[in-house]
Amino acid sequence: MLEVRNLTKVYAAGLLGRRGVVAVDGISFTVEEGEIVSLVGESGSGKTTTAHMILRLLPPTSGQVMFEGQNIWDLRTKKDLKRYWQRVHAIFQDPYAAFNPIYKVDRVLYQAVSLMGNREDSERLMQEALEAVGLRPEEVLGRYPHQLSGGQRQRLMIARCYLLKPKLVVADEPVSMVDASGKAGILKLFLELRDLYGTAVIFITHDLGLAYYISHRILVMHKGKIVEEGTPEKVLDAPQHPYTRKLIADIPLISRRWEDI
Repeated sequence: MLEVRNLTKVYAAGLLGRRGVVAVDGISFTVEEGEIVSLVGESGSGKTTTAHMILRLLPPTSGQVMFEGQNIWDLRTKKDLKRYWQRVHAIFQDPYAAFNPIYKVDRVLYQAVSLMGNREDSERLMQEALEAVGLRPEEVLGRYPHQLSGGQRQRLMIARCYLLKPKLVVADEPVSMVDASGKAGILKLFLELRDLYGTAVIFITHDLGLAYYISHRILVMHKGKIVEEGTPEKVLDAPQHPYTRKLIADIPLISRRWEDI
């Protein structure tokens, strides 16, 4: 479904931009329908830059992002771009940043309904989506972003996914600003999206423990490169790269897989 080919991003630096800073360095990977792939690494490893290129928010210096057989940077018309962002959706680390503070939170759901071209049933669809993510419509609709908790705002963004039914969700540190009691619930929502709609997820995190619980495959990024990849068991039980071993040393003892929780 998604194929990243030799993707590179170099930022200009130094006098007249003659010296570049390599944020992403020739990475390649695939994501299949319904697959959860975690992109793991510390801050500055290139994870978020990769996400922004996949979301078509940042042009690559070189390489390709192929979605359903088409290079996303060949999309030019509003119709094609609208369809892409309907099928590939983002959930960011800080859910508050996804809202315009001068508008009520209803707006992000109305925008999703409008994107789907189904305004007649908007109220019913919005209520069903909110209930699907464990929110009570009467406690959320009509409020401003600052009136909701971080967990509620993040669930609201996932409710938007229930409306759009995307083929791919790019989730950039989606639970890092949520308290411990809310993390498990939000991770389960990603699994439900996968089970209900076949949605694939690129789960971006610095936490190798979370990646172990939720992923089909783990890609470890370090200094812009993918230095290790494989199943959670392979990566954590038999790590090959020193950086992966360092990440493992930083997490608590893993005794159970996510499905056992």
